[in-house]
Amino acid sequence: MKKSRAIITLLVTALLLGLLSYTAVCGLGAEQTGAAKNIKQGLDLAGGVSITYQVVGDENPSDSDMSDTIYKLQRRVEGYSNEAQVYQEGSDRINIEIPGVSDANAILEELGKPGSLYFMTADGAEVLNGEDIADAQAGTQRDQTMGNSQYVVQLTLTDEGAEKFAVATALAAPNHDIIFIIYDGSVISAPSVNEQITGGQAVITGMSSFEEAERLASTIRIGGLKLELEELRSNVVGAQLGSEAIKTSLQAGAIGMALVVLFMLVVYFVPGFAASVALGIYVGLIVVLLNAFDITLTLPGVAGIILSIGMAVDANVIIFARIREELATGKTVQSSIKIGFQKALSAIIDGNVTTLIAALVLGIKGSGSVRGFAQTLALGIIVSMFTALFVTRMILNALYALGLKDVKFYGVAKKKNAWNFLSKKPVFFALSLLLIAGGAVCMGLNASSTGDPLNYSLEFKGGTSTNVVFNEDMSIEELNEQVVPVMEEITGDGNVQVQKVSGGNEVIIKTRTLSLEERESVNERLSERFGVDTEKITAETISSTISSEMRNDAIIAVVIATICMLLYIWFRFKDIRFAASAVIALIHDVLVVLAFYAAARITVGSTFIACMLTIVGYSINATIVIFDRIRENMGSAKKNASLADIVNESITQTLSRSVFTSLTTFLMVAALFALGVTSIREFALPLMAGILCGTYSSICLAGALWYVMKTKIEGKKRGKA
Repeated sequence: MKKSRAIITLLVTALLLGLLSYTAVCGLGAEQTGAAKNIKQGLDLAGGVSITYQVVGDENPSDSDMSDTIYKLQRRVEGYSNEAQVYQEGSDRINIEIPGVSDANAILEELGKPGSLYFMTADGAEVLNGEDIADAQAGTQRDQTMGNSQYVVQLTLTDEGAEKFAVATALAAPNHDIIFIIYDGSVISAPSVNEQITGGQAVITGMSSFEEAERLASTIRIGGLKLELEELRSNVVGAQLGSEAIKTSLQAGAIGMALVVLFMLVVYFVPGFAASVALGIYVGLIVVLLNAFDITLTLPGVAGIILSIGMAVDANVIIFARIREELATGKTVQSSIKIGFQKALSAIIDGNVTTLIAALVLGIKGSGSVRGFAQTLALGIIVSMFTALFVTRMILNALYALGLKDVKFYGVAKKKNAWNFLSKKPVFFALSLLLIAGGAVCMGLNASSTGDPLNYSLEFKGGTSTNVVFNEDMSIEELNEQVVPVMEEITGDGNVQVQKVSGGNEVIIKTRTLSLEERESVNERLSERFGVDTEKITAETISSTISSEMRNDAIIAVVIATICMLLYIWFRFKDIRFAASAVIALIHDVLVVLAFYAAARITVGSTFIACMLTIVGYSINATIVIFDRIRENMGSAKKNASLADIVNESITQTLSRSVFTSLTTFLMVAALFALGVTSIREFALPLMAGILCGTYSSICLAGALWYVMKTKIEGKKRGKA
């Protein structure tokens, strides 16, 4: 690269970094487009709208009907936000909380009134009802007669609905009879039947605009519920964590980033500077793209960003280690930079693609916070690969062209004698089994003493929602400082959530399920401490916000993601044992962190799923790096080389990468733990444990597992450990 081009490259990079920084802080234009403060935030960070529906005509709806209705509503309100929550209140009410919005009337108008839906013929014969409709979506398709594009509603029927509709349309098709769609007693559409419709897919044409098609589709979707609902009340609610929690989280993120930058500069010199600038561009791009893609950010989303920052640093560490290895062989700096990027490419791509596969599957198959986590993780992975492979490389080449050519600016890898990791595999295996068994014992003891193996939160177990009207307007910080301790003392549980209702002094307090005596105690204490009128205190039992269906969705998504990762690793490494070893190490990490949750009695809430998924992504990425080096060393090894020596050498060669990447990611999470409020610390602590566990399994278990499979399954040993 010529000096003139190098100068232009650095000027453009500086301009880009400045523009992204300005945009992230101030935004562009009158509406401050792209500013960090405009990122959509979840209920925990920003609050939103709370709408309560009541069942019509049935005072005692069945549990199965309520559960089915809640699940269907959950999937429908995800159109507003993946972080929307739907849960049961009392015996016949359903509460919907949608983050990031403040106009309850607009949501009610768009969402529609859940009511009865029927498909009927002109003579009054009922063809279908709401339960026969699986889905309805607005779309466009080409008119076969005119050739122009038209707006339509695409219906998907259940198996039973498909059979009934095939019979009805066969009778209606000869005369092009109309089948009326009736919602709450009113005709909302009257399409004629042109042909028999089989297969469970139907299309309604004749819409004048996409908005009209979307309104019809939304009405059909909301009408396809087992229960008829009517609006009971709607409120605007404040954030669950408050501005102080957001402020401290941002401070923690800034401190963590500063520590990472300092570490990169001290350890890697000029390459560390290039990586730090690229990391700054990465953060700016993430902020802008979160705005652009309208992604709702919550604590689980923060986990995805933290993981992607760790992977962005990881890619740079792999590259810089390779550069130093090339310099140690006597190559020039320019040649070492080029070869270092080339040799690091496969490990970076395999590690990131493996995690990206998991993110895509979770985004498609998951729901709620799982999908939100997947979105931020996928976005972070793509951006981190771009900054590591392109931005860092351009900056590094430009700095070299401007005269930073001395080897001392880059560092030279020192020759390290391979440590015999495989000789310790019985100890490592025994320690891992001991940790997992200890977790099982802890869960058993917890179950015998409390009835639950883990400390499940409101999101998993449900609880009591207490509405209190205070005599004065209290901020969310004051509520957390003054009211929450009172509730924690009564319940003996740290999992207390408070939300303010906009426009008054009403506050919603959510706790574990309270007994009658505890409810009376709450009334007395709030009256004594704050002068609250006990007549204005109401309490209702609420269900979990993470339904059994959502949990099943998450489990299925994780299983599919694991299988997809296994297949990808098998394809890339041409050896099923690499894939099997990686997955076993991954399962090991999940079980050990689960044991940590059980032993430390950390609350298992909505962030639990995100924490586990973060650990999965982190673990698989770290393992891939070691396997990539084993594959490379096997290809270049001498014929009489011991397989055990190859594995030990590979682990040793990647040891600094494993330690340094873990350290930088750990610093990010540790800053959150040190400065965050209680809920953030309970989120950060198991993540820290997962990072340590993932590092341990990658270094001590993954290679050993592959070696055992390789030697035992083939029946050949190329060397003893």
